[in-house]
Amino acid sequence: MLHVLLAAGKENWAMENIWYIVGAIGLIVFLIFLLIFFSFVKLWIQSLLAGAKIGMLDMIRMKLLNIDYSVIVRQKIALVQAGVKVSTTDLEQHVLARGNLQKVVTAVIAAHKAGLDLPWRVAAAIDLAGRNVLDAVMVSVNPKVIDCPDPAKGRPTLDGVCKNGIQLKARARVTVRTKLERLVGGATEETIIARVGEGIVKAIGSAEHHTDVLANPNLISQAVLNNSLDAQTAYEIVSIDVAEIDVGVNIGANLQAEQAAADLRVAQANAEKRRALAVALEQEMRARVEENRAAVVLAEAEVPKALAQAFRDGHLGVMDYYNLRNVQADTQMRNAIASVGGGNDRGERAGG
Repeated sequence: MLHVLLAAGKENWAMENIWYIVGAIGLIVFLIFLLIFFSFVKLWIQSLLAGAKIGMLDMIRMKLLNIDYSVIVRQKIALVQAGVKVSTTDLEQHVLARGNLQKVVTAVIAAHKAGLDLPWRVAAAIDLAGRNVLDAVMVSVNPKVIDCPDPAKGRPTLDGVCKNGIQLKARARVTVRTKLERLVGGATEETIIARVGEGIVKAIGSAEHHTDVLANPNLISQAVLNNSLDAQTAYEIVSIDVAEIDVGVNIGANLQAEQAAADLRVAQANAEKRRALAVALEQEMRARVEENRAAVVLAEAEVPKALAQAFRDGHLGVMDYYNLRNVQADTQMRNAIASVGGGNDRGERAGG
């Protein structure tokens, strides 16, 4: 009997403990529900009142996906209030893709209010491509001015030479606005600056006289604008204004002077070459004269040999030899007299 009573008491105690456990679990579940409810209820009420239509379950799903649901709700409310239709799924996808949701939403709303056509898909693509979509919208609404050339590059002016050889130094200011549909894949400001600089130099080079450009700088602006320099870029050129234009050096005259100096050096080199050839030819002629004199000396050296041979052969007698010596002495005397007479004549002519 005692055993039966003990068993019945244990069963009652077990049943009571089970109910306590169930009650504790229910209380914990209820507290969790209250916590979740009060965590989401404020945003849910805001979404409901603003017409964003983001339910409690959607917020719980965002929480499980580790998405900041409060940002999603607030940005969706902003879009709805601005009259822009974007689904909650698009917002979640952009956040999951590591995009800047707040900046994209602000850009879309700003474009919508400004009357620009900027769909959410394009704005999200621009942001994910690494471009600042909000700045792009601001530049599209409020065009910005770019200096050409860029002062940060260290070159203050663009230098061109007119057809008359006068150098002109120009500086321009280019007003551009963003083309949102070409922002992804379009060239940047550096391309605009380079193309405008090339166009200005070309326009200056096409001018016949530098005074034409100084009198009407608008010739440069019109020539540059007509070349469609903003093709395949992320910007549209609104205007090109020549801010400064100065006269530089006379490039044509300098080039002609340098060419004349170069021609003079070439002529001097050719003259020196001819002089050197003449000196060489003179030395060659002198060498030939000495060579001929040597030949004469050699020939004269053969005369005594011939005379001796003539004596031995009996072709020349002693009297013949003396007659020959007399003729030679007479010839030398006449030459001496002629030399003295010639010298006196030159002296008299010099004195007269």
